[in-house]
Amino acid sequence: MSVAERICQHLQKLDGPLQVEVFDFVKYLESKVEHQTDELTWSDLSLSLAMRGMKDEESYSYTTEDLKEIRRRLGD
Repeated sequence: MSVAERICQHLQKLDGPLQVEVFDFVKYLESKVEHQTDELTWSDLSLSLAMRGMKDEESYSYTTEDLKEIRRRLGD
């Protein structure tokens, strides 16, 4: 038996007002999932826009000395 079928069995045992609460909770969960999907879409879009044009740049690796220099500058 699937989870949905088990939920339906339990749902049928509840009174009408409790069934409405369960329905409201299900709608809440749906909206939460949709919101998370929207956030991921916007996050992916903003990252892709931020990285736009970087494919053409030469790769640069920072050395430990570079990081120490940056730390010294931030300390000033």
